[in-house]
Amino acid sequence: MDTKERRTGTVSRGIRCPIIRQGDDLAAIVTDSVLEAAKAEGFGIKDRDVISVTESIVARSQGNYASVDDIAEDVRTKLGGETIGVIFPILSRNRFAICLRGIAKGAKKIVLMLSYPSDEVGNELVGLDKIDEAGINPYSDVLTLERYRELFGVIRHPFTGVDYVEYYGDLIRECGAEVEIIFANQPKTILNYTKNVLTCDIHTRNRTKKILKEAGAEVVCGLDDILNAPVNGSGCNERYGLLGSNKSTEDKIKLFPRECRPLVLDIQERILKATGKHVEVMVYGDGAFKDPQGKIWELADPVVSPAFTDGLIGTPNELKLKYLADNDFKDLSGEALKEAISNSIRQKNGSLVGNMASQGTTPRQLTDLIGSLCDLTSGSGDKGTPVVLVQGYFDNYVSEN
Repeated sequence: MDTKERRTGTVSRGIRCPIIRQGDDLAAIVTDSVLEAAKAEGFGIKDRDVISVTESIVARSQGNYASVDDIAEDVRTKLGGETIGVIFPILSRNRFAICLRGIAKGAKKIVLMLSYPSDEVGNELVGLDKIDEAGINPYSDVLTLERYRELFGVIRHPFTGVDYVEYYGDLIRECGAEVEIIFANQPKTILNYTKNVLTCDIHTRNRTKKILKEAGAEVVCGLDDILNAPVNGSGCNERYGLLGSNKSTEDKIKLFPRECRPLVLDIQERILKATGKHVEVMVYGDGAFKDPQGKIWELADPVVSPAFTDGLIGTPNELKLKYLADNDFKDLSGEALKEAISNSIRQKNGSLVGNMASQGTTPRQLTDLIGSLCDLTSGSGDKGTPVVLVQGYFDNYVSEN
């Protein structure tokens, strides 16, 4: 057997790091943590390895925090402080509830318009079967809170046990604002209640803003327009505002990290100096995948990766091995089949888009694919591995050690 033949493919390793605090030299900590792990576990660093850093520790090292009162002041300034339509929020205590506290403190009345049967990322307010049984058309029908309760009663989220309708309503009132709750899926519906609108959807926000402006809204903001600049010295995110933020304490949020391309370039350069190897580096947040059981689409961040080195630009360019085996080389087996497929891989040239032999491969951005792998590797709890080293991702069937 060829002693150089690769017997493993992609390996994803969670890398343990110290707890990161504001002001820490994150590039040095990440570099040292990866190199120490390699030494301790006996693996080497190779060209085109990918070092991925979770956005949480990047934002923490940047000190990118803001308070509920900072949110309130920005909302009051930009939306007038009277009656504000808050539409299409996701159902999340961690992601949105603390933002809603700030929004409510910046208004006298909130008209909260919830999408149904589920929010943008798949959290259900009510099951589709119940919608069908009630004879409701979610694309056109507008439900008041009273009508919603009459039809569906109290429905609790299967994972959290929370009735988000009640939870969000109570939260708004606790912050001193009046609240009216409606259920609708057409953005223009909110204009029957107020002309000042804060749209809270993530991936469809630009379309929603456009529809509202064309329909006569006076003021339209998205979550990306709130805290897109500092308020009273707070943190901010110039591009994404409140999008991608998480609860830090009962009165404070951690925002999505600010410009972090210098960080990934710094780590890349440090690894090159230490090992002579050219690695790729990215910052990652939520992975982009959907849970088939709970129907929740994981991506509540505005993007999977806010910063990455140039080698991670683009999509995979791969041949489908089972297509080659079942079609082009269906009459071959054993070493002859292996050699024929190996030659096809070696000879692939340029983009494979439209090539039947690439059908069924994953036409997603490399950063979305690798970021999803890293999110699953690091988890969201107590694993203590906010850095992930992915090795062999760019190898293929003919790669050698």
